[in-house]
Amino acid sequence: MIIDIHGHYTTEPAAFHAFRDRQLAGLADASRRPSSLDLGLTDEAIVESVQPQLKFQKERGTDLTLFSPRAAGMAHHVGTEAISQQWTSMCNDLVHRVCTLLPDSFVGVGQLPQSPGVSPSRCIPELKRIVNELGFVGVNLNPDPAGGMWTDPPLIDEYWYPLYEALCELDVPAMIHVSSSCNPNFHGTGAHYINGDTTAFMQLVQGNLFKHFPTLRFVIPHGGGAVPYHWGRYRGLALNLGKPPLPEHLLNNVFFDTCVYHLPGIELLSKVIPVDNILFGSEMVGAVRGIDPETGHHFDDTRRYVDGLSGLSEESRYKIFEGNARRVYPMLDKLLSQRGHRPASLGVQS
Repeated sequence: MIIDIHGHYTTEPAAFHAFRDRQLAGLADASRRPSSLDLGLTDEAIVESVQPQLKFQKERGTDLTLFSPRAAGMAHHVGTEAISQQWTSMCNDLVHRVCTLLPDSFVGVGQLPQSPGVSPSRCIPELKRIVNELGFVGVNLNPDPAGGMWTDPPLIDEYWYPLYEALCELDVPAMIHVSSSCNPNFHGTGAHYINGDTTAFMQLVQGNLFKHFPTLRFVIPHGGGAVPYHWGRYRGLALNLGKPPLPEHLLNNVFFDTCVYHLPGIELLSKVIPVDNILFGSEMVGAVRGIDPETGHHFDDTRRYVDGLSGLSEESRYKIFEGNARRVYPMLDKLLSQRGHRPASLGVQS
């Protein structure tokens, strides 16, 4: 089984975006607020909206996508905490409908109702709802709810601890994923996303977070931003800070996906980061759309790059495509086992 752990709902129906437009317009003029939370979406309209993802799954030979709301659409820096709460609930509920209608193709991952300067503990009720009631297997955590301004404390600060306690209690991982940028210096997907990945990793280097939360698990997307390319720098900085070697310090708890859009980048990732810490992801349909003129294939067809790695053993290939996802996302493993997909490591092909 090939599990794509990084997929976003980026083809939502028009009614969903119309609601968001009215919701934000209501910040300036209360009379323009939407009168109902019911979008009037039929099951048929929802299924139709995800046909692009289903088409790519079939063409690229992937089986299951961990599906979360559009990352840029989280926009935690827009509006009030109440707006974020309402919007997050709607986004998560819509993803849940997709996963309920197409359970063999999608499994839910949620967003959190974060807001700049608001304690992450306020997100815990929604976190528990999506895990316990909707069956989501993970969550996206924005380290910068201010949208490129970085006004909240770093991830190693006790400010975040109540949320980490809840994540550990529920045994679900968090993907560290920023949202859209309101800072014109940082392009959203080209700079802000990569900055967020890199910044989060360096924050973790500086702290001792996993001594306090040994079962907490983070996935850093987009191949870890600049991390694999500058692995020597981070190893040296960790030593300068008096930290243990990076594998001991972080790699029991921090994982990276394969959302890197060329083969040399995947090759570097696989050489620097242990295979046990790499999970397959594509981010489709996402940050870079279109066909690479140098290869004739879509940029985000990341399976081609993993398949192109020379010297990758079958065991390592299994870990990247399935095994690591099942280990890092225990609720996913439980769900797949209930469906009869036992891990290949148990001697039964999934």
